[in-house]
Amino acid sequence: MLEITEELLAAIRAEAEKAYPDECCGFIFGKMSGTDKSAVSILPNLNKSEDAERYHRFTITAEDMLRAELHARKEKLDIVGFYHSHPDCPAIPSEYDRSHALAVYSYIIVSCVKGRAAEVTNHTLDPEDNYTTFIAEAMKIKN
Repeated sequence: MLEITEELLAAIRAEAEKAYPDECCGFIFGKMSGTDKSAVSILPNLNKSEDAERYHRFTITAEDMLRAELHARKEKLDIVGFYHSHPDCPAIPSEYDRSHALAVYSYIIVSCVKGRAAEVTNHTLDPEDNYTTFIAEAMKIKN
């Protein structure tokens, strides 16, 4: 389960709207305890996909990951997940999303319809399926 504040979800929705018609992406920081995660901050990331692909793909480079890891270490936090948007598409993980996902993390997806954030979902890779398929992950939203 991912525990997250409404304020952080609002910031993620705002990032989706700001990036529209392209996908946004970023990191979610907090604390991990087994399969439970508590989010405390986000770090937007510039989508590094090629210009013609940004409307339906996001890329986080190795350098971006290193920057996020250093940020987490400095703040004494863990990377607990990632977020991205699906412009004019449902907030359902794509095959591309699944094939690039890493075990244990939360993956928040925001559907952004005509520039307005809509549905928000959260997923994680299924440990019972060798982390090869996405399953819905509960979100506990705090005020």
